[in-house]
Amino acid sequence: MTPPRKNKTSRLKSVCGALATVLVLSGCQAFGPTPTPRGSLLEPEEYSQLEPGTSTRADAIDLMGSPTTKGAFDDNIWIYISMTTHLVPMDFPGVMKQDLVVLKFNSAGTLESMRTLNIKDAKHVAMINEITPTPGTKINALQQILGNVGRYNPMQNMMGSGAAGGQGGMFNNSSGPGHFGSGNSL
Repeated sequence: MTPPRKNKTSRLKSVCGALATVLVLSGCQAFGPTPTPRGSLLEPEEYSQLEPGTSTRADAIDLMGSPTTKGAFDDNIWIYISMTTHLVPMDFPGVMKQDLVVLKFNSAGTLESMRTLNIKDAKHVAMINEITPTPGTKINALQQILGNVGRYNPMQNMMGSGAAGGQGGMFNNSSGPGHFGSGNSL
């Protein structure tokens, strides 16, 4: 009669294994990257209503809201940025989706051109691990030795520090008005 007992044990092991597999796979979904929307919500139905030559800045604000940013050297260039990111452990957020709409207006406020860009149009820039030298930041040994010359003030301990309470020097009067007790009194 031992074979039925092995059969129950093997069934229990297979059910527990299947349950563990389902829990592990569902846990992977729960701990997966959570998409985070950033910037403007760009809908093609909205910006496709803008027509160069006829649409104005007011039309763009009515349809799409305020721009995410404007051109660095030209306030007539409006840029709408939409991005979906996800957290990457110990790194910068990963970009899942990115869309841009660039509107260029003339001086009268009429739309001249409209460009749409996405993540495929992005130019990836590598960071360089070098330091830009700044004149005057390197000091030599003589400058280090003579750096404190002129900073010593023998009267410093006698005058007090001017902070609340002072150091109790001979000119520190804690009964004066205001100034944390370092005021003059008669």
